[in-house]
Amino acid sequence: QVYLVESGGGLVQAGASLRLSCEASGRTDSSYAMGWFRRAPGKERGFVAVISGSGGSTYYADSVKGRFTITRDNAKNTVYLQMNTLRPEVTAVYYCTADRVVVITAPEYWGQGTQVTVSS
Repeated sequence: QVYLVESGGGLVQAGASLRLSCEASGRTDSSYAMGWFRRAPGKERGFVAVISGSGGSTYYADSVKGRFTITRDNAKNTVYLQMNTLRPEVTAVYYCTADRVVVITAPEYWGQGTQVTVSS
């Protein structure tokens, strides 16, 4: 079992930046790909970004390219999502994910989520 705990969410104004963190524990190691999904109000959960175990490969949803950056620190078993120039439409619950391979559909492990609210 892999456990994921997100932090860093909150309420910010449009144009601000926010960094989400997710610490992994349990049966995980640096080979696991880690990522972020989100569920906006009234919408289905959707892919945001994913990073390979080594950190050498990253993939993003088209809607966040250029504004969001995913990174990881394997020494801390932590993945980050830097979100810049935030807009109200990115308001959502953000979920950290982990899987043995890079996936953008249905990762095996999920965190509980952290709320990000952007006010206009």
